[in-house]
Amino acid sequence: MSFSHGGDIHGAARRQQHGADHFLDASASLAPFACKTNFSASDLRPYPDPSYRNLRAALAHLHKHLDPALVLPGNGAAELFTWAARDAAALGLNQLHAPGFADYARALRCWQAVPQLSSLALDWSGQFPQTFPGFSAAPAAVSPEPEPATTEADDVAWITNPHNPTGQLWSRASLEPLLERYRLVISDEAFLPLVPDGEAQSLIPLVDTHANLVVIRSLTKLYGIAGLRLGYAVAQPERLQRWAGWRDPWPVNGIAVAVGERLLRHPRRYKRWCEKVQRWTASEGVWLQRKLAELPGITAMPSAANFLLIRAQSSLLPLREALEAHHRILLRDCRSFEGLGENWLRIGYQSRRDNRRIINAMRLELKREPLA
Repeated sequence: MSFSHGGDIHGAARRQQHGADHFLDASASLAPFACKTNFSASDLRPYPDPSYRNLRAALAHLHKHLDPALVLPGNGAAELFTWAARDAAALGLNQLHAPGFADYARALRCWQAVPQLSSLALDWSGQFPQTFPGFSAAPAAVSPEPEPATTEADDVAWITNPHNPTGQLWSRASLEPLLERYRLVISDEAFLPLVPDGEAQSLIPLVDTHANLVVIRSLTKLYGIAGLRLGYAVAQPERLQRWAGWRDPWPVNGIAVAVGERLLRHPRRYKRWCEKVQRWTASEGVWLQRKLAELPGITAMPSAANFLLIRAQSSLLPLREALEAHHRILLRDCRSFEGLGENWLRIGYQSRRDNRRIINAMRLELKREPLA
């Protein structure tokens, strides 16, 4: 069984022999609201504009007079991590946190780079934003593959804000010093637009004056369109031009371009959408924390994002498997997050009705099979 990423609803459908539309997928963290937009045959027949001029302009306009030359659309954030990793691999030692999103290490392996993982404390308060903890001198774990010849300290820092999978929101003030310390800082802000007041902690306003900064965003979480694959990088033009020369022609397809342009055409509408999603993040987070606290043996960790971690003193894999088999509910297996393991699960927030379904199913299964 593969558990490298959440959102594998098709794998669950094959295992349980039901259609994918029968499952509630809380292993992926997406806004639950329907996003309606139209595209026509004229969006499909011609090749996309290879420079994505209109989409870049629309994305730049979201960020207060950002120059479109500082923006590069991508086939989801994952594609852009691959090119960020190519730059990062050439600079030496790459610092990552554990636990952390596994796709950074995947991207680095494409270029034979070995990350150094620093342990992130697994207890934290619910007061956000918090001070970024930095990277420890001693790695939590290092790949058994040989290290590259260049291992100078302070080469590359990978940041996730809010952090995935813990949901901790780091303050911009505590992140800014990294730009003076590291040769390259890569900040993954895929979930930041879903966080109430999250934009105040974004590093995007610093890109224009810092050639060593890359910020990567996703539209798929905010709009619930993960199948479309649409993200963007914000960095200085020379870097983005280099990336554009490396990748395949037209990495963002015409449908994704058309949908992106329509969604972002009116900045006020985008702002209203973000406000709606952020209200949902806040209300469902409070509700889920309260309900999870009532379940025996479960500890729900504080989160600023639209997902949260739960932990127990024993393995939660039987609970996850029972929810899939008996209730067609998917929670995120956390074994792909270095430093977690079987005692952890991640829950992506859903609508109130579906969150109630998750809680009721968990209560039933814990009554049937209590945690050790």
